[in-house]
Amino acid sequence: MGLLEGKVVLVTGAAGGIGRECALIAARQGAKVVVNDLGGSVKGGDEGNASAAQKTVDEIKAGGGQAVANSDSVSLKSGAENMITQALDTFGALHSIISPAGILRDGMFHKMPDEDWDAVLEVHLKGSYNITRAAINHFREQQEGSFTLFTSTSGLIGNIGQANYAAAKMGIVGLSRIIAMEGASKNVRSNVIAPFAWTRMIATIPVKDEASAQRVDRMKNAMRADQVANFAVALAAPSCDTNGQIFTVRGNEVFLMSQPRPVRGIARLEGWTPETLLSHGLPALKGSFTDLGATASVFTWEPI
Repeated sequence: MGLLEGKVVLVTGAAGGIGRECALIAARQGAKVVVNDLGGSVKGGDEGNASAAQKTVDEIKAGGGQAVANSDSVSLKSGAENMITQALDTFGALHSIISPAGILRDGMFHKMPDEDWDAVLEVHLKGSYNITRAAINHFREQQEGSFTLFTSTSGLIGNIGQANYAAAKMGIVGLSRIIAMEGASKNVRSNVIAPFAWTRMIATIPVKDEASAQRVDRMKNAMRADQVANFAVALAAPSCDTNGQIFTVRGNEVFLMSQPRPVRGIARLEGWTPETLLSHGLPALKGSFTDLGATASVFTWEPI
């Protein structure tokens, strides 16, 4: 008997990459799966292809599982509501949502067009809001439900050229935290994963030199989508009581990430002035500042 036997799981962005693996593994664990994917390109903004989700559904059914396809967009409130309605109409229930759907529109911030900022926040942050808002009351009323949302080390740590992506992904961290806090008394959980995995989005990373070529090759060969998906499905299981946490999955490594808490404090009995803050206050804190290194400067070793 699988971990998700008798449960219904909605997976967004499930035509490929992490989403597809989540849908397949959830089905193997006994879940009935709503497979959502707009079928668009990595950059989004196109009409998409409704057959993209159906391919994953066909694969699940070929393995003896139950699934249905959905091609609505998470960036639309009506699209998210349609997904919830379809789950309830088709399978009579909904217990977990795993939502890795996303797009990339990378570029240096000082050159970033407004439409690239808006598009990424629409899909990632508003999409996460839409899907959680559409399901939250159903989960609360049945006193069971879990969200597994997706953040990124681009937001948690930082990567040059991804200001829009980082802002959206950090917004998801805050959203998940509040859902977890407010839902705890109703057995509604929410966690986030920052994944390392070779997907369509990662494949768009420009290779400009030997170092970046080696990094991309390492990601392609050592960090698979199914490794992330196994953890996402575990978080969706009703036997899991983990709530309000941030994880990073990198190959066969799983990291619990820190959440903002005071690092160091200063006080001055007579109060601070701009001058004393510059001469004393900020220098006293400087040893505890976080440097400006990108994700690769934090995860400096080969993935396991």
